[in-house]
Amino acid sequence: MTKRAIGLAVLLTSMISVSALGAIKQTKGDFEDKFRQLDESLPTPNVYRNAAGEPGHQYWQQKVDYKIKVRLDEEKRSIEGSETITYTNNSPDTLKYLWLQLDQNKFRNDSLSALTTTFGGIGNRGPAAQAAQGNKPAQLSLGALRRQHFVEDVELGYDIKAVKDANGNPLHHVIVGTNMRVDLPQRLKPSQSVEFTIDYGYNIVEEDAVSARSGYEHFPDDAREGGNDIFLLAQWFPRLHAYTDYEAWTNKEFIGRGEFTLEFGDYDVEMTVPADHIVSSTGDLVNPKDVLTKKQIKRLKEAETAKRPVFIVTAKEALENEKKGTNKEKTWHFNAKNVRDFAWASSRKFIWDAKGYQQGGDTQPLVMAMSFYPKEGGELWEKYSTESIVHTMEVYSRFSFDYPYPVAQSVNGPVGGMEYPMITFNGPRTDLQEDGSRTYSLAEKRFLIGVVIHEVGHIYFPMTVNSDERQWTWMDEGLNSFLDGVAGREWDPNIPWGVEPRDVVDYMKSNTQVPIMTQSDSVLRLGPNGYTKPAAALNILRETILGRELFDFAFKEYAQRWMFKRPTPADFFRTMEEASGVDLDWFWRGWFYSTDHVDISLDRVSKLRMDTKDPDIDFARQRQQELDKPLSLTDERNRAEGQTLWIERNEDISDFYDENDRFTVTNKERNKYNKFLDGLEGWERETFERAVREDKNYYVLEFSNKGGLVMPIILELTFTDGTKEEMRIPAEIWRRTHKAVQKLIVTDKGKELQSVVVDPRWETADTNVDNNHYPRQIIPSRIEAYKQKGGSGLVQRDIMQDIKTKLKDKKDD
Repeated sequence: MTKRAIGLAVLLTSMISVSALGAIKQTKGDFEDKFRQLDESLPTPNVYRNAAGEPGHQYWQQKVDYKIKVRLDEEKRSIEGSETITYTNNSPDTLKYLWLQLDQNKFRNDSLSALTTTFGGIGNRGPAAQAAQGNKPAQLSLGALRRQHFVEDVELGYDIKAVKDANGNPLHHVIVGTNMRVDLPQRLKPSQSVEFTIDYGYNIVEEDAVSARSGYEHFPDDAREGGNDIFLLAQWFPRLHAYTDYEAWTNKEFIGRGEFTLEFGDYDVEMTVPADHIVSSTGDLVNPKDVLTKKQIKRLKEAETAKRPVFIVTAKEALENEKKGTNKEKTWHFNAKNVRDFAWASSRKFIWDAKGYQQGGDTQPLVMAMSFYPKEGGELWEKYSTESIVHTMEVYSRFSFDYPYPVAQSVNGPVGGMEYPMITFNGPRTDLQEDGSRTYSLAEKRFLIGVVIHEVGHIYFPMTVNSDERQWTWMDEGLNSFLDGVAGREWDPNIPWGVEPRDVVDYMKSNTQVPIMTQSDSVLRLGPNGYTKPAAALNILRETILGRELFDFAFKEYAQRWMFKRPTPADFFRTMEEASGVDLDWFWRGWFYSTDHVDISLDRVSKLRMDTKDPDIDFARQRQQELDKPLSLTDERNRAEGQTLWIERNEDISDFYDENDRFTVTNKERNKYNKFLDGLEGWERETFERAVREDKNYYVLEFSNKGGLVMPIILELTFTDGTKEEMRIPAEIWRRTHKAVQKLIVTDKGKELQSVVVDPRWETADTNVDNNHYPRQIIPSRIEAYKQKGGSGLVQRDIMQDIKTKLKDKKDD
């Protein structure tokens, strides 16, 4: 560029822009690079996990196979079991001992969970307690007292009766809280396997009393003497901790919040239960002829191709079954291949329906979707549970892979929502009314559909994409909440799925927010942190930053890369970047590693006009700008009082300046203008004259980042002619300074800007919409807007029951 051209560029820039440096209040030493590359913080790629975020060429994981025989003692509400474990060491390390999980020990009075549970406060799971606040005394709920009584009255935790090697010799073992170390008689070298057995038992917790992830629920009002129980069995056998390339033994104790880290393997399980029980379980039923009637087997076959769910056990049959009871027993035998866990449920109360999902493909062409529920589930479960299972598989498979197992089940019991391979526990129910009917609220209907989608979705994440739940809740709950939001909105978008950016703003500006990457047990508010915020973040990534095509391709690539393997956060971050081709380090750093929030303020809009340098044009414009200024208040009041000016009273005294103001053009200015034009090179003059001729509008928009989290700036521009335009400015506009930036917007002559709105559709989780408008507007609060829609109380009403209410005569009041 020539020296003259550089000078012209500087001249033109000064005409149409305001220096951004004036708006940046950066102090010496406080610079922060929001776009710093995340690889500086992530683990170094290696032969096990490469830089692209996929399994490396020497990736490995252990394999653990189980053969278990277990007996459910309904009267004592306990189980006795014996398991044979085959542990295969696929790692490059030689192992001296194995670590197992004894999750039931969490309920012991001397457990780490019990000893470290605070009284009241934030983040506690289970019955409520409220610490003293000011003059308000401490409170202990009846539910908390019930839990204390149950734990005092029932001996809880595992009873490890024997640990033996394959030859029946005792193995030395040490129990450490919810963990058990088993010392091996010989070191287990790479590629070797070891077999050992454990005999064990434990008393099953009453879920309603202790708030657990499994347990029994008692129904005292059933016709059978003594009532009936539903048993949900999970964490019901000693199982291996995972041994990984990134942590070795993942033996962080189970406190209750952080869920599970497990190995894949094959299961052969025999459950002996009362003969009138129906069992739902992980795996394929091996012996249907031993435990099912011919009619039930026939119905199962019919269900494979049915349009709607077919009853395997009808409501009438279940009701009759729960009246009796028996002293006889049956053994149900299940096999499950390549699963990371195993759970089951047993009760004589179960209604059972099934529907075949014709998935096609080579993986699992037919999947049996099945639901097990008591009469208390009623019409709600009959209509929506199994259909929700099928819908989940239809949607999730588009984003990941074909559902890999032969069955997908939803079981009603005391657990509000929990997931295991091929089986989920879900809580919503109907209410029994005085007239004998069963009804449910709109909220309960939405809860059932939502929880079934969510929990069945977990069979994809983390039951197949096997992330470490103990360390990173968001890797299964957040990803799954994002996808259940996608599936939910494809079911009914009118149901509030809680994964929109607007759903997380209150949490992001709260003082209880912690980074998403926080270890599960240390998170203050698990719901917003592990579920809503990562789900909203991925929603933003898909809809606002990457777009659906890039996001969907990258997300599916991640799912398929890590199917039946164990990813870490670094693998997810790297895969999403590598497969989308977009640098997202700023996004992961801001959303997952910080507690910054989004608050982009539009502080000022300046309208600028091209200076033509022609004095006959520019001086006239300046004169008009002077005339357009508001009249001085003093001058206005003087005139109102009838005062006359000196110059009006002395018109006989005048001079040159009474006819010529400071905007009068002389030939001196004209000569200067002509000299300026003559000094331009050909292309410079052509460019300059075109700009003057087009006379476009130049607007400088000044933004400040008050929340700290850098995000794209999405603008809705409204013009005086009534038209609107959307403008999307990538987040990289903040790359040199995250505190304040300015943006020049140029419009054609006559296209006058009237107003600007930042993030008009609330798609970036901006926590303060008040400063998103220019000019400023009166903004109704989010609370008021919520109330105008009716509030959540409307969906909590049981309208099915309330509609029966007779209108009272005024005389009755």
